[in-house]
Amino acid sequence: MTDYALLLARIQFAFTVSFHFLFPAFSIGLASFLMTLEGLWLRTGRGVYANLYRYWLKIFAIVFGMGVVSGIVMSYQFGTNWSVFSDRAGPVIGPLMAYEVLTAFFLEAGFLGVMLFGITKVGRGLHFFATCMVALGTLISATWILSVNSWMHTPTGFAINAQGQFVPAGSWLPIIFNPSFPYRLTHTVIAAFLTTALVVAAVGGWHLLRDRANLGARKMLAMGLGMIAVMAPLQILAGDEHGLNTLEHQPAKVLAMEGHYDAHPDGAPLILFGLPSDRDEQVRYAVEIPRLSSLILRHDLNAPLPGLKAFARNRRPPATILFWSFRIMVGLGLAMLMLGVWGLWARWRGRLYDTPWLHRAAVAMGPAGFVAVLAGWITTEVGRQPWVIYGHILTADARSPIAAPAVATSLAAFVVVYFAVFGLGVLYVLRLIAKPPEAHEAEPRRTPRHAAGITPAATFEPTNKEKDA
Repeated sequence: MTDYALLLARIQFAFTVSFHFLFPAFSIGLASFLMTLEGLWLRTGRGVYANLYRYWLKIFAIVFGMGVVSGIVMSYQFGTNWSVFSDRAGPVIGPLMAYEVLTAFFLEAGFLGVMLFGITKVGRGLHFFATCMVALGTLISATWILSVNSWMHTPTGFAINAQGQFVPAGSWLPIIFNPSFPYRLTHTVIAAFLTTALVVAAVGGWHLLRDRANLGARKMLAMGLGMIAVMAPLQILAGDEHGLNTLEHQPAKVLAMEGHYDAHPDGAPLILFGLPSDRDEQVRYAVEIPRLSSLILRHDLNAPLPGLKAFARNRRPPATILFWSFRIMVGLGLAMLMLGVWGLWARWRGRLYDTPWLHRAAVAMGPAGFVAVLAGWITTEVGRQPWVIYGHILTADARSPIAAPAVATSLAAFVVVYFAVFGLGVLYVLRLIAKPPEAHEAEPRRTPRHAAGITPAATFEPTNKEKDA
């Protein structure tokens, strides 16, 4: 019999966390990009970097705000839909989330105002410091959040008290630096940088197709494609290491991703495509390469691999979902690698700004980072099922005693509000992106020295066109 309250609670959390994850995936990389732009401007004095900083700062402010608002909602769901989880895991999860607020959020909030509104109010060095602190804050926030999530996948350093609660067993270090944390943090942060690089390159390509001489568009395309060329191969290496770690601690997840229902004692094939069926425990119409899965997962062509059939049906994740979400993520990762290589080739030939098909490809790949991070998140979280804390608490045992109609009502409200509010926010960001960056490279005007002798930051004066608008 289907537990509709549980199903709806899971759908609600999946919907809100997926919506939320899109914004930090962009803002983490965008904050570092802004730090790079301002640093280059201070170092070189070239106005093109200052113009691009102003261009992307507006977008960052909106994306950051939507990320904060969409993240607040999820914390309430721990109490409304997942009260058992909150009660049992709270002594571990709660302090880690509090550390994120006390360090990362306070750091971001403290310097965000200076970053957004202090361009003409403070010195250039102080303003650059504020930008660096906001960028650092986004990375610290990702660190704490991913530490919490990783602990739910590979829980260590805990004891269970008489009330059935998870409590630290001495030092917090084994909890924070649990076995999957370094791999998940590296993989996620690189994904955020790739997501931002793809958007920046897409915006540059879009405007170059309309004005090939626009200097700001040229810089965006060059910097975006350069970042993709560096990060895409690093992401493939990080993903390989993350996969090996997952095979060690969550073998059923990896077997579901690979579509291996049966054991392979003499080397497992790599199934490229097929139609997995959890009911029949097989992959129909499989297109496979012999022994390649063993080479990837064990670095040995003849290494044995177990199958999903070694796990009870109610203790294994749904392979039908993982099989395809994993392939979407990997396929997009390979496409990013090819785009980066194409960009390097065009740069080497001196035709980076004169290859319209490369610009069109960059535009087409603009949303790929968001799709890839969602596919990766689905792979990670669905692969943990049926556990909410792997090996200790089943998802079905972690929910609140709440009726299905109440969950359905709140879910419907979330869907309507999210698509209305955040949909309008995304449309506004797209409108900002549609406007070309300043084509000139004039050094921004600087305000007179303060009475104390401190030279304030350069003033980013609006153009006549912006004043008219």
